[in-house]
Amino acid sequence: MKSDFSKKFSKPVFKRDVPDDTFKYQPAPKPSGKYPYHLDLESIDPVPDQNKLAFHMVGDTGSIRTPDFQKLVVGEMVKQFEATEKTGYEPQFLFHLGDVVYNFGEASQYQRQFFDPYRQYPGPIFAIPGNHDSDINPDSRVRYNSLDAFTAVFCDTERRTVSFSGAERKSMVQPNVYWTLLTPLANIIGMYSNVPKFGVVTDEQREWLIHELRRADSERPDKAVILCLHHSPYSADINHGSSMPMIELLEGVFEETGIYPDIVFSGHVHNYQRFSRHYKSGHNRNGRVLPFIVAGSGGYDELHPVAYTSDYRFHSELPEFEGVNLEYSCDTKHGFLKVLLERTADGITITVEFYTLPHERRAEPGVNAALEDRLVLKV
Repeated sequence: MKSDFSKKFSKPVFKRDVPDDTFKYQPAPKPSGKYPYHLDLESIDPVPDQNKLAFHMVGDTGSIRTPDFQKLVVGEMVKQFEATEKTGYEPQFLFHLGDVVYNFGEASQYQRQFFDPYRQYPGPIFAIPGNHDSDINPDSRVRYNSLDAFTAVFCDTERRTVSFSGAERKSMVQPNVYWTLLTPLANIIGMYSNVPKFGVVTDEQREWLIHELRRADSERPDKAVILCLHHSPYSADINHGSSMPMIELLEGVFEETGIYPDIVFSGHVHNYQRFSRHYKSGHNRNGRVLPFIVAGSGGYDELHPVAYTSDYRFHSELPEFEGVNLEYSCDTKHGFLKVLLERTADGITITVEFYTLPHERRAEPGVNAALEDRLVLKV
């Protein structure tokens, strides 16, 4: 039987012959707040309706070549804030999935790649670091430690003007580079997965994750549990493929605790992919289906295509991929997520909407973002 050169993978892929770059690991900075590293959204921007919450989510927005695509994405998110027909689902903030700047996390890159493009974004911006935010430029004339600039922007001890921003947006007061955002409808747990291509999570952070999952689970069904990390556990793209370290981390923690989040978001891969992970019954699984969403098409100009089944560099026949299916992907357009949470008598509903932009470097009058994919999840 001949290979179908036009068929793309519908499963996660593992990339063969990838060099080991775990030597790039960098020690995390000291926390700016107290364990267990919580930040209450109400202390930053009070939620007007305790039964509704909407926010944007996006990853991999920076670019060293051109900020054009990022500016278009930001412009469309701003339009959703400014919509004249109010629905109660206007977004309140942005949660960034990492890689705010490229190629290294230097302070000199933040004005052009973050503060200027987001100058008009009206809401607070929270973030977890990406591998590029964490990396150190070996040729830099200024000596700095990993995440020095990131922590100055996002993990300050008080909100104030950032010296290298050139903008009015003030610093954020996240208590650590891994932390939990407390909201009236969900606990949003944000991980830090370091510099190497497939990510590294320390034992200390693993124990913190277990603690946070147990704490968040105790607040169910009043609050959903959302897990975010930069490195994508599952991916079918040609640049990275799936991250075995992240799969082993998450599945090991889920198995150990018997606690599963309601949905997992990641970036790192420069496209959009929506996977479903089907668990067999047993150990608190109850045949559950857990969505894994990759949202890394937020502005970096180069997008990552999904691999073709005929490409010998990739394979998907691994036990770790059993029960994992790629339900939808978009690898030709930039875009962003709008996440909507609603509490009803039946529980909490999570709606994830993925909006794309025409792949042009200029905006037409009016709204350019189109709804590309939508997931409705009752938890």
